Amino acid sequence: MFTTRPTLQGTFGMVSSTHWLASQCAMAVLEDGGNAYDAAVAAGFVLHVVEPHLNGPAGEVPIVLAPAGGPVRVLCGQGPAPAAATIGHYTALGLHLVPGTGPLAAAVPGAFDAWMILLRDHGTKSLASVLTYAIGYAEAGHPPVERVGQTVETVRQLFTTEWTSSAEVYLPGGRPPAPGRLLKNPALAATWRRLLAEAQAAGSGRETQIDAARRVWREGFVAEALAEAAARPTLDTSGTRHAGALTGDDLAAHRATYEDPVTYDWNGWTVCKAGGWSQGPALLQQLALLPGRLPAYGSAEYVHTLVEGAKLAMADREAWYGDADGPGTVPVEALLSDAYNTERRALIGDTASYELRPGSPDGRTPRLSRHALAVAAGGPGPDATGVPGAGEPTVAGNGATSGDTCHLDIVDRWGNMVAATPSGGWLQSNPVVPSLGFPLGTRLQMTWLDPGLPNSLTPGRRPRTTLTPSLALRGGVPVMAFGTPGGDQQDQWQLHFFLAVALRDPVRGGLDLQGAIDAPNWHTDSFPGSFYPRQMRPGGVTVESRIGPEVTEELRRRGHDVSTGEAWSEGRLCAVSRDPETGILSAGANPRGMQGYAVGR
Repeated sequence: MFTTRPTLQGTFGMVSSTHWLASQCAMAVLEDGGNAYDAAVAAGFVLHVVEPHLNGPAGEVPIVLAPAGGPVRVLCGQGPAPAAATIGHYTALGLHLVPGTGPLAAAVPGAFDAWMILLRDHGTKSLASVLTYAIGYAEAGHPPVERVGQTVETVRQLFTTEWTSSAEVYLPGGRPPAPGRLLKNPALAATWRRLLAEAQAAGSGRETQIDAARRVWREGFVAEALAEAAARPTLDTSGTRHAGALTGDDLAAHRATYEDPVTYDWNGWTVCKAGGWSQGPALLQQLALLPGRLPAYGSAEYVHTLVEGAKLAMADREAWYGDADGPGTVPVEALLSDAYNTERRALIGDTASYELRPGSPDGRTPRLSRHALAVAAGGPGPDATGVPGAGEPTVAGNGATSGDTCHLDIVDRWGNMVAATPSGGWLQSNPVVPSLGFPLGTRLQMTWLDPGLPNSLTPGRRPRTTLTPSLALRGGVPVMAFGTPGGDQQDQWQLHFFLAVALRDPVRGGLDLQGAIDAPNWHTDSFPGSFYPRQMRPGGVTVESRIGPEVTEELRRRGHDVSTGEAWSEGRLCAVSRDPETGILSAGANPRGMQGYAVGR
C-alpha cells in the first residue's frame, strides 16, 4: 500500500520521535556507542527545548522500558499533589475545578528525576554527554516549528500583560518565534550548565554525578526557584490570581519509582502499560472488549465497534482510575476479566451510545464527580469558561491547553527498547521562572475537587495522567514500542495503530509500522475530558476526511455525531520494533504536522 514514507529497517539502532532534532540527537548518541536509554535521555531534554509548547523540564514522563534479556518495567515520572493541595484549600477559594493554568495546578515535577534514574540505572553515558545537545540548542538557538510561534501568538496578551517573564523568552523583540529565525533560551542553558557544574563537583563517578544532579534539582537552586515561583500569585484560567501549593519540602521528598506494567494478552500479543494512575489500562480494556471476530478493517462497522468500545473503557476510566490509596487499588484484574468484558461487550449495539456508562467490576458501585455527571447530562459543568477548541493540540488565549504532548521510541542493536511520553511544563502552563528558563506544570487539573473518588485531589497522590506509552511482546519477547501525543485520544489512536499492525500484512518481512501510522484515524470525545474545563461531546466522533464518505455516512446513519477533520489531523504516532529471530530493527513516524521523524540504520 502507499505510505508517506518507508518503514525504516536496519540492525544498528532505530529512533522515532515527535521532532526531527530529538530523533537525530538520539541517533547521534547511539552512533557514539550509547544505548537506547542514553539516547532517550538526550532526546527527552532536546524535546524540552524544541517543543516547549508540548513539554518542559518541570513536567512529567511515564516510561516503559524493556532491557535486553530483562523484564519490562514502568518508570513513573509523574509527581504527586503537594502536601498543601487539599480539596478544602481549593474549594475555599471558590473553585469547582482545579485551574488549567497557574501554580495551583502544579503537581510536584516528576520528569527530571525519572530521566536521571533511567540514565543512572540503565544508561552508560555521563550526564554531561547526554545534556550537551539540549544545552547547544538552548544556547545557540534552533529553528522553531510553526506551532511554537502559533502557540505564543495565541497567548501573547497574557504574556505581555501578566506573564512578562515568559514574554522575555518567547516574544523576543515583541515577536513570537518563527521559522527562519533562531529561538534561544539562554536561561535554560545556564540552568543545565550550573547543575552540571555542581554535580561534577560532587565527585568523578558517573552515578555519583547523576545522583548529585538529582539532589540539586530537589534541594538546591532549582528547587528554591521553583518553590518561589509557586508561591507567587499568578493569573490563571479562573480569571483570578492564585498562589500555588508546591513547596521546597514537596520537591525534596519526591523520587521517581519503578513499577510492574499492567498487561493484557490478545491474539498472541502481550501489551504492556502503566497502571491505573495513568489512562494506560484503557487501551487494554478496549482490546478486551473486542469481539472474537472483528468487522472488516476500516469499514464503518469496524470504526463503530472501536468507538463504542472506547466509550465504555473511558467511562470506566472516569469511575475507577486513579492513585486512590496508593498503587494497586484500581480494580484492573476485574476490569480486564473475561466475565466483565463479556457483560460490557453486550452493551455495544448497532447505534451510537450518548451515555456515560461505567461498569461495576467485582460488583462495586461506580462513582463519578458532580462535574462529570453534569457534562454527561448535557450541561456545561460549573466552570465552562475559556474552552479550548477541538482537536490536538489546542491552546486558548488564557493558556488552557488540551492534548499537548511529545513522544519517543528507541531500540538499539543490543535489543534494549524504550517508549516515553514526556509532557507538562508547557510554555503556556505557567510563567517562565526567570532564573531557570522554564515554567511549572499543570497536571493537577486532571484531579477532581469531589472527595472520595479514585482521582480526587489528595496530598501525596498522583493525579491521573493521560500520558500512556506502550510496549508490546510476542511470545514473551519485546517486539514493539509505540505511543502518541494527544491527551485523552492517546489510547484511542494507539489502539487503531496497534490493530493496523496486528491485522495487516507485513512489509519487507517485518511489521508495517509506517502503514499503520499513516492509516486514517479518528477519536471520540464522548466522555469528560481530562483538561480544564473538562468538557464532553456525547456521541461525538471526529474522523479524518481520508476515511471516505461512505464510512462517514454510515456512521451518521448509526447515530454518531460525526465531525470531519482535515485529511492528516488525527494522531502523532511513533513506533519502533525488533524482530527477535533476525535482529532486524524497524521504525516509523507520523507525517501529520510535518515534524515527527524516524531515523536509523
